[in-house]
Parts: sequence; C-alpha cells; structure tokens
Amino acid sequence: MKPQSGRNQHRGGCLAPTDFALLADPLEFIAEDHLREREVCAALDRIATAPQPSAQDIASALAFLGKELPLHLSDEEEDLFPLMRRCCLPEDEIGRMINRLVQDHHHASVDTPEVISLLEALGSAEVTEQERQLLRRYSSYARRHLILENAVVLPIARLRLSESDLESLRLRMMQRRGISPRTNTPDGA
Repeated sequence: MKPQSGRNQHRGGCLAPTDFALLADPLEFIAEDHLREREVCAALDRIATAPQPSAQDIASALAFLGKELPLHLSDEEEDLFPLMRRCCLPEDEIGRMINRLVQDHHHASVDTPEVISLLEALGSAEVTEQERQLLRRYSSYARRHLILENAVVLPIARLRLSESDLESLRLRMMQRRGISPRTNTPDGA
C-alpha cells in the first residue's frame, strides 16, 4: 500500500525546512521541497524589488540554496529520475523530460553559487540593477522548472513507482540526510 498523501500537512508559508516526517511518502517530501523552493523564489523576487532587502528573506534563501537544494537535486538525479527511467512506459516519454530537467539542474548548479555569493555580500546594502536581474532570472528559471516537475514528473511518478520503489527512494533520501530508518531522527540526535 502506498503511503497516504500528506497534502493536508503543508506548511503554510513554507518558511521552515521540509519536515522529515514527510519522508514516509518520499514523493510528498519532494512536493513539499518544491513548495519551499517556490517560496524562496518569491523571497528572491522581494529582495530584487525591495529598496531595503529583508534579512529574513536573505536568511531563508541562503538556508535553502546552501543546504536544502543540493540534497533535493541529489534526491531527484540520483534516485527519483533513475527509478522513473526504469519504471515508466514508452508512452510516458519520460526520458526526454528527465534529460531536460537534468539540464536545468546543471544550470542551477552553475548559477546557485553566484546567487549565494550575492546574498551573503548583500547585508542591508541596496541591490544593484545587475543583481536584480540575476535574482529575477534565477527565480523565473526555477519556477519554470518546478512547473514541469509538479505537473508532469510527480504525477507520473505517483502512477508508475511501486511500493518497493518508493521505499528505496525513502531510504536513500533518509540516508542522504543522515536520518536513521529505525528512529526517523538524524543520526546522533
């Protein structure tokens, strides 16, 4: 039996990291990470347009981009996408979609360090026009990527992945975060 969807467990403004309890349904955890990323995109847009950037927006964006995004990209590239390539039917045409998403991930891995550096140096300084353009471009690109993942990849994954596939995905995601499968808490906690 597939885990129940945690859709009613969404975190409002998505200001905190995704709750590890959602790893019971790894696809729901990924969907929540997508909500968090969308909120970070909104924060980047606010930073780009505000006369005085919000320290909260800067801190939220830095935390996500520096810690959560690399884990999320690994979840997809190392585990979710290979499972989908194996389990999907030819008519799903998932290979082409995954190739595009991997290219997007490469783009993010190149641009994210520049955005992090900008945010770390920003403090309460005024954002230059060039910096505004970088932040807007980054968030716009990320939103287009999220649309594809939420509208195409996750629905197909929910349809095609078996309970065994989901358990494998869950365990790998837990391992990546240093969470013990026995206790569902970070190792050493």
